[in-house]
Amino acid sequence: MTRETEFEELRPLLFSISYRILGSVTGAEDAVQETWLRFQASPTRPRSLKAFLSTTVTRISIDVLGSARVRREAYVGPWFPEPLLADPYQDPERSVELADSVSMAALLLLERLSPLERAVFVLREVFDFGFPEVASAVGRSEAACRQLASRARRHMQNGRPRFEADRKQRDVLAARFFAALREGDVAGLRELLAADVSLAGDGGGKAPQLARVIVGAAAVARLLASAFRRVAQIGATFEPREVNGQAGAIFRDRDGKVLHTLALDVLDGQVQTIRSVINPDKLGHLGPVADAWAIDREVRQARRPTK
Repeated sequence: MTRETEFEELRPLLFSISYRILGSVTGAEDAVQETWLRFQASPTRPRSLKAFLSTTVTRISIDVLGSARVRREAYVGPWFPEPLLADPYQDPERSVELADSVSMAALLLLERLSPLERAVFVLREVFDFGFPEVASAVGRSEAACRQLASRARRHMQNGRPRFEADRKQRDVLAARFFAALREGDVAGLRELLAADVSLAGDGGGKAPQLARVIVGAAAVARLLASAFRRVAQIGATFEPREVNGQAGAIFRDRDGKVLHTLALDVLDGQVQTIRSVINPDKLGHLGPVADAWAIDREVRQARRPTK
């Protein structure tokens, strides 16, 4: 096989490792591309291609994460990962674990870890790399990696996200949720929400966003129904999609451009958390992005009483 063919076979794994370390689709794509350039420039063939490429993409991602964290400290409002519609790496025997590890809730928990802890946790706990491989990838001893993994595992278990174990039931509930949203059925929405459900949005100061996190079934149901009714009047639509391994949807303007995404955490037959990403910088990989400010102005104009 050619180098390119060999690399392409491992590309899904490399992207999935990097995305979990960075929480960024574009960042992961750039890290994978840089890995390819380094592999292409290497004069010798590595003994284990998987180990070489995994090590390269991990180290690139760790370096990128360090500078990204500085930017996130000055981020306007809540920071959420870039929405991912489909994880390219598939393992039928571990599909549930992989989906859970890429959820918004899990990626936000990973933000609490140091870059090294995060990389070790991803390689060891998510992708089941042996400690010798992990140690080689992050440039630390096996003993140090065991300590990093143990510390990261404790942090993750303390806030470990829980999701609906039966994905068929989850999808049925999500279908009911989005049907109620489309119909503007406040009572129907409220019935599906946990009493302490929370709704938060990530606009990064670059799009209209919630001034605060909205908590409580009644308040969230009213806001969702009202907000969608207003944008629907000017042609906005949505399509239910899996977002970061969980039930969700992509919202679009009348021209089909991406307005924002919505991801639902479902547990015990209720929606526990709702996260929206509307920052245009985080949506470009999904397609052409709508002008959220222009839509907001149009909605406000439509609400003004006619004389």
